Amino acid sequence: MRILIINDTLTMGGKERRLVELLTGLQEYPDVQVGLTLFARPEDYPEIKKAFPQVFEMNVELFFLKRKTKKDLSLFRQFYKVYRDFQPDLVHSWGAMSSIYSLPSVILNKKKIISAIIADAPKDMGWSDSRYFRAKLVYPFSDLVLANSKAGLHAYDAPMHKSDCVYNGFDFRRIDKLPQESSVREQLGIKTPKLVAMVAGFFERKDFATYVKAAQEVLEKRNDVSFLAIGEGPTLPEVKALVADKHKNHVLFPGHQSRIEETINLIDIGILSTNSLVHGEGISNSILEYMAMSKPVIASSGGGTDEIVVHGETGYLVQPSQVSELAERIHELLDNPALCEEMGKKAHLRVFEHFNLNKMAKRYYDIYQKVLSN
Repeated sequence: MRILIINDTLTMGGKERRLVELLTGLQEYPDVQVGLTLFARPEDYPEIKKAFPQVFEMNVELFFLKRKTKKDLSLFRQFYKVYRDFQPDLVHSWGAMSSIYSLPSVILNKKKIISAIIADAPKDMGWSDSRYFRAKLVYPFSDLVLANSKAGLHAYDAPMHKSDCVYNGFDFRRIDKLPQESSVREQLGIKTPKLVAMVAGFFERKDFATYVKAAQEVLEKRNDVSFLAIGEGPTLPEVKALVADKHKNHVLFPGHQSRIEETINLIDIGILSTNSLVHGEGISNSILEYMAMSKPVIASSGGGTDEIVVHGETGYLVQPSQVSELAERIHELLDNPALCEEMGKKAHLRVFEHFNLNKMAKRYYDIYQKVLSN
């Protein structure tokens, strides 16, 4: 099978991490030849190599389309040249715009396309939402529509007769041979015995404000815990400004962490607070990372998060933007180390059984075979 995957780029992000995990998993199938097409300019290459250097070491043929503007019509022609050179049996698009740019080549050559365009699960979508409009535009021409959550299929009103859900897969090799905790704690400047973290981009869709406010509510009652807000993005300065001077030694902003597994290994609790007014989670890589490393999770309910976290077993689901509820759950777990450990073990087992890389890669492999045989 010759599979040509097309995506915008490979900067650091959840959608991109999921794609790299798929490429990793497909390396186990010698009968699958993979081409990866990215919209990128030469100046983007260092950033791509910094985010996911392993891609350049895989048995994957790389193609770069030079995107000069956001809506560069030359991409249709550029992709057709890649298509003609690679001669795929199947195109696997990783986003709605990727599908749109690849559709003419697929239609002209009478080939098939899988549109894996759904990676979130917003509430109350309609035609005025550009994401919904693009998805609806792609559906009629797609042989299969994929989402990474069942909630996403529902949110985008996907055609169920030709839609499917494939959950993210965590590569457990990522947590082999981690360094000693003491050295990582020293690097991050952590001086408390307990540690809580939220890992996400600082964008409007992630509710770091609620997390930081809940952290300070907890710190009003105890001083044995530090809170990490890990990531980068445009809302970082305003979130930092929420931290009172007296709490600045306990609410830390270490920025982007290239080896995030080393940091998650230290924490007692993993948090994901979502701004439900503008975003609905698909399957969060941060949550999978917490759980795979045996950490209990406290996350905003809704979207695909409800498909990962089992409330009361692997962690807690809390109402979005509820500071006191989040703080209360943090207190509860910090005060009960045995409960933390039990939930963490169940979280690890859940990811291993339902969200591991081998399972994800096998699902995609079977899907490729099914689509090509129809």
